[in-house]
Amino acid sequence: MSERHLLVLDAGTTSTRAMLYAPDGARIATAQADLTQYYPQPGWVEQDAAEIWTHTLACARQMVDRAGGADRIAAIGIANQRETVVAWHRRTGDPIGRAIVWQDRRTADHCAALRAQGHEALVQQRTGLVIDPYFSATKMRWMINHRPEVAAAGHGLALGTIESWLVWKLTGGLHISDASNASRTQLMALDGTGWDAELCALFGVPGAALPEIVDNAGDFGATLPDWLGGPIRVCGLAGDQQAATIGQGCLAAGAVKATLGTGAFVLAPVGAVVPASANRLLGTVLCQMDGRRHYALEGSIFVAGSLIQWLRDRIGLIAAAVDTDAIARSVPDNGGVFLLPALSGLGAPHWRPEATGVISGLTHGTGKAHIVRAALESMAHQVHDLAAAFAADGAPWRTLRIDGGMSANDWIAQDMADMLDLTVERPADVETTARGAAMLAGVGAGLFPSLEAAAGIASAATPFTPLMSAQARAQRLAGWRAVLAQAE
Repeated sequence: MSERHLLVLDAGTTSTRAMLYAPDGARIATAQADLTQYYPQPGWVEQDAAEIWTHTLACARQMVDRAGGADRIAAIGIANQRETVVAWHRRTGDPIGRAIVWQDRRTADHCAALRAQGHEALVQQRTGLVIDPYFSATKMRWMINHRPEVAAAGHGLALGTIESWLVWKLTGGLHISDASNASRTQLMALDGTGWDAELCALFGVPGAALPEIVDNAGDFGATLPDWLGGPIRVCGLAGDQQAATIGQGCLAAGAVKATLGTGAFVLAPVGAVVPASANRLLGTVLCQMDGRRHYALEGSIFVAGSLIQWLRDRIGLIAAAVDTDAIARSVPDNGGVFLLPALSGLGAPHWRPEATGVISGLTHGTGKAHIVRAALESMAHQVHDLAAAFAADGAPWRTLRIDGGMSANDWIAQDMADMLDLTVERPADVETTARGAAMLAGVGAGLFPSLEAAAGIASAATPFTPLMSAQARAQRLAGWRAVLAQAE
């Protein structure tokens, strides 16, 4: 067993990947396929669940071949984009309509009505989450209300997030969701053992359609032999942000991770006590092991890497994301330009789904580089807002470990250290989401006795130490707060 590999399936927002790991944590190979994004109306974001499955399976097969066959794989770990919802038929395993992606804002009016009716206090107390279109419950209800085939499925309806969908397909019908993903639906109480009947009734989601909630590591079942050339045990499951936190080795208070991907997500472990935020942060399950839950506080920023994609594809200010480092360095400062990247509303700690983007401070002297630099600076500004909220909730940051695609940009890493006045660490291998899923699968398969032991496979890190003066930092923050005020 110790000589066999770990296979990770990482179903992200813009692509799905399969990665092959050696037992010592060395990443051997990666296969990746892009996912099609659909935008049928402003604020709506959808994907084809069948495409997610077929692309994931194709990538997995490449890695099994690379390993030398299914018998060379000890276990599969799955990490996934969270909150995205799939509906499918239990009998056929076929999806019913497109998946509604976590970025989707179509249920904003439903959420506003629930808040107006006074339900947010109950939801936040039970789930640690604010009422927002970001989460899964209102997406599920929208499918039932607006897709006749979903409502008509009756007892044959299955609802789940992406890990549930992939496990169902891989195993031929096992319907499970790990506690970290379930905690993002608004249908599970943080201190409960299953789906909360009162929350399901409030959101109008039939509990019978939902998966069984399980640990993040364990022997959950085997893949159908035909898919990968033989049965492989599925032993690790986690939402991508929890998986990245684990992959960074952030298992104790004060060690905080920020994943800079399509969005930006900051998680701070808080232990075994259910968290309660007074500063609009989210309480979430970091992981559940042997039935015991470990929690985290989370701040979610909706637009990070997608802002760079917007600059490239929609505005045409850059030719490639990699160019932004040099462009930002080509000017001494932002020239008085500040950019509020509310392309999908504002997440924590503001929670304003109706907010739209703002570019402030434009003059005749403004050039492309100033706008690009202001876009990059907005990452550090948003993370600084989160750091203040975490500190106010009694969870100050001692160190920040970053990962995700944007973390490869040295300028962004240094700017974040400067604005936070805190050392920022970036691992040599920034694929920490997949690494966390590999760690969980390794624990579930018995390769490691605990997550703490599995953390030994984390890669070395590069530190970025603060260089900015207090005066320059204060000036930047004043400009940022002014542009925030403009969006009020």
